[in-house]
Amino acid sequence: MDGDPAIEHKLDSFSRTFPLPYRVAFIIILAVWGWGINLHFLHLRHIDVPALIRYPGRSHASQRSHHHSTYRLASVLSLASAASIAVFWLCTRRDPQRVIDYDWLPMTNLLVLGALFAIPLRRLSLSHTGRSRLLWTLRRVTVGGLAEAKDGKFGDILLADVLTSYAKILADLFVCLCMFLFDGRDGSATARPDRACGGAVLVPLIMAVPSAIRLRQCLIEFLRVRRVPYKEATGWGGQHLANAAKYSTAFPVLVLGAMLRSRTGGSAGLYRAWVAACLLNSLYSFYWDVAKDWDLALFSKDRDSPDHAFGLRRTLLVHKPGVYYAVIVLDLVLRCTWMIKLSPQMDRISDFESSIFLIQFLEVFRRWVWIFFRVETEWIRNASTGLGLDDMVLLGDLQGNKYEDDD
Repeated sequence: MDGDPAIEHKLDSFSRTFPLPYRVAFIIILAVWGWGINLHFLHLRHIDVPALIRYPGRSHASQRSHHHSTYRLASVLSLASAASIAVFWLCTRRDPQRVIDYDWLPMTNLLVLGALFAIPLRRLSLSHTGRSRLLWTLRRVTVGGLAEAKDGKFGDILLADVLTSYAKILADLFVCLCMFLFDGRDGSATARPDRACGGAVLVPLIMAVPSAIRLRQCLIEFLRVRRVPYKEATGWGGQHLANAAKYSTAFPVLVLGAMLRSRTGGSAGLYRAWVAACLLNSLYSFYWDVAKDWDLALFSKDRDSPDHAFGLRRTLLVHKPGVYYAVIVLDLVLRCTWMIKLSPQMDRISDFESSIFLIQFLEVFRRWVWIFFRVETEWIRNASTGLGLDDMVLLGDLQGNKYEDDD
């Protein structure tokens, strides 16, 4: 358990065992494992994720599948971090001063993980194609770019959406670097995290970057629609503006939160504005997840249609209807984890480093679950529009309402 942050102002129990740099590394590695499971499960459901993101397929049957290559990379990353943290525990034995002094170990681990992503390692049987494609796509989306559909637009959108769930992780990565490099002579990356490192504005600004990237992508899509002659199938682009508005709701949450933290006593009006901003962002995002990203009918007038289970859709490829209902509830609950701050008792607990880490983990878990259904939806859309992917159309015809018929 953590101690009271007001008392253990230097280093809490959780951070002595699992310092911030290792927590950042853990969640990054978790993303690789999660993507491998996404690919594996969807492959078993005959959903070709590489085709959707325009990633080159395997040219020979003897080649390792995409999910196996991802698992191999995740295993190497995991072994490197496990070795690092084992050495760290042996050297520090949870002694607060030694934990602070040995901060170079977890920071070296982050450097090693970065190198494993960036450097070709064919001797370890790690294909560099996937990692180089990831880095190239990351480079494009970080400046707000968006590929054309034929060049992998869906992959760009998927990666940028994932980054929004990693906003706090990216901020913590910056905090580690700031404390390690710039926090004075006594600074340490393994000390109690100073999330004001670099000033009161910089960390919220970093957290806003992923939402700004997605907002710009939505505006690019809107402009692309407006440049071509009007088609009833694509409309005038209003949905892209509505999506951009959704991402813009993240900014008031960050600004008002930063203002509250900068004021010792705070103010009732500012606090109520922050609650209202959080509520708008959470509910708008939840609606978009269900109605737009997953194409479920829960919020439409066709929710009672006899063609599908209540609130869902005709074609369900991931699982039975009960799973979809459970995921809808899970998405709403995890979209609203900020509400624990509304309780004075829970607000105190939420400031513990272990609680912050748990909330970050839950958001990454929510996004991992979201990917299954977002990719499934894109596959069904491609099948229904007949874009030349005959296997998609055949899959839709064969499986159709498969799981609804089982109920």
